[in-house]
Amino acid sequence: MKITKSVLVAIIAFVAALVMASPASAVAAKFHSVSASVANSGALVVAFDERGLGEGDIDYTLTADSTAVYACINGGGNHPQAANKETVNGDVSATGSFEAKNGRVQASLSAGPISAGDFSCPGGQRLVLASVSYSNIVLTDTTNGTSVSVSGISRTFFDV
Repeated sequence: MKITKSVLVAIIAFVAALVMASPASAVAAKFHSVSASVANSGALVVAFDERGLGEGDIDYTLTADSTAVYACINGGGNHPQAANKETVNGDVSATGSFEAKNGRVQASLSAGPISAGDFSCPGGQRLVLASVSYSNIVLTDTTNGTSVSVSGISRTFFDV
């Protein structure tokens, strides 16, 4: 069987296309490290390092369950021994898109805290976030379909 020049060119082009496509299909996204903290504002901050990504923008979603305790603090910086505190529960989330560099994204996302809603303080007192906790924390790379669960975290700002 004699191979014509045009068939040979087509075969070479096909093999070249396969070789060029291999790096894209070899993406094996994996979270290398993930950590959670609570910022001074009460926001959940999840810092992460994901590797094996290839190049381009990678989209992320952060979700968590949250409980926040809001309280009233008087001018002396104390919480009066009254029932003027409110616990609120809800979900928090955040999204972000980050450019992969050398197959890697190192970034962080912040979410929360949940709002105090209609809770307010009487005159002469100020509303503060007394404590906040986050559980069922999940960070998802929505571009590659990779997720990681993060340990719950909490922080107390005022003892009430």
